[in-house]
Amino acid sequence: MKPLPLVGLAAFLLLMGTVGPRAAGCDPVGNIRFVCDQSGPEDLVVVPGSDWVLSSGMTTSGAIHLVNAKDRTSTILFPSASAKERLDKKTYNTCPGPIDPAEKDKFRAHGLYLRPGRGSVHTVYLVHHGNRESIEVFEFDGHAKPPVLTWVGCAVAPDPIGLNSVVGLPDGGFITTNFSPRNQDAAGRGRMMQGENNGELWEWHTDSGWQKVPGSESAGPNGLEISKDGKTLYIGGWGSQSVIRLSRGQTPVKRDSVQVGFRVDNVRWGPDNMLLAAGQGGTAPSQTSNVAKVDPNTLKAQEVVRQPYGDALTAGTVAIQIGKDIWVGSVRGDRIAIFPAK
Repeated sequence: MKPLPLVGLAAFLLLMGTVGPRAAGCDPVGNIRFVCDQSGPEDLVVVPGSDWVLSSGMTTSGAIHLVNAKDRTSTILFPSASAKERLDKKTYNTCPGPIDPAEKDKFRAHGLYLRPGRGSVHTVYLVHHGNRESIEVFEFDGHAKPPVLTWVGCAVAPDPIGLNSVVGLPDGGFITTNFSPRNQDAAGRGRMMQGENNGELWEWHTDSGWQKVPGSESAGPNGLEISKDGKTLYIGGWGSQSVIRLSRGQTPVKRDSVQVGFRVDNVRWGPDNMLLAAGQGGTAPSQTSNVAKVDPNTLKAQEVVRQPYGDALTAGTVAIQIGKDIWVGSVRGDRIAIFPAK
């Protein structure tokens, strides 16, 4: 999420909540447990075939964290001394080079996506904010002890695209959301929050570069998922408070949606082939972090988490399921909240 004019920022903070109050230490609050030592874990991805989870970081000195799902310990995976660089010049032929280490506190790790590879080696896509607005691409090596990220390339977004979420494609390309164009004024953001289209999806490939995805115009297109066959996209409609299903590679484009009653941030596949949509509901002072399970075939939605802002969680943004638990990340605060799955 991008810098806003003061009026727009004030309205946005009222909705998202200020930096949430913290539970004492990392102690449970009722039946809610935590993974602490995070930096605004806006997005979460499960590393397949392992006990690892990756979390992003949207606060000052944001970072990609590596979380052990068993003991809930966390370490910084990037930027770190263990991270490596190996530019794939063939695929990312317009990338100017690695992330500028001088970014320091400006570095923000926003949306994450992991595309499974062979064995324990996968491709990780990161929505990056800092000295450039870009999709950064990494190789995740789970064979290493501990795992290592190797930066392999990037694609810098053209103005005024304001990136939010991303899904990877087999050729190294990706699809990403333009949630809120950079330098959008407060009035434009207010219209988006009322359901007016202000953004869209973009697809990038080595040969064709950045291309707008047909039929993807939406009010605050935020989170993004893709079907296994690559023929369907699922969009978190933040402004429209809906999950949108959009065909890919089909003419005419087929599009439908379901209202979920809260501002959908990220969308993630669950282990039961259902979608988990997470976001923010209500208005101050009765705001909530929400998670709904959405059937990708029928688009029927069922609420699984509704948590008032407070010690346990403020401004929930993403949900993943690990075993019998629902992990919920937040754009604010220092922890991931763990709820019993219903």
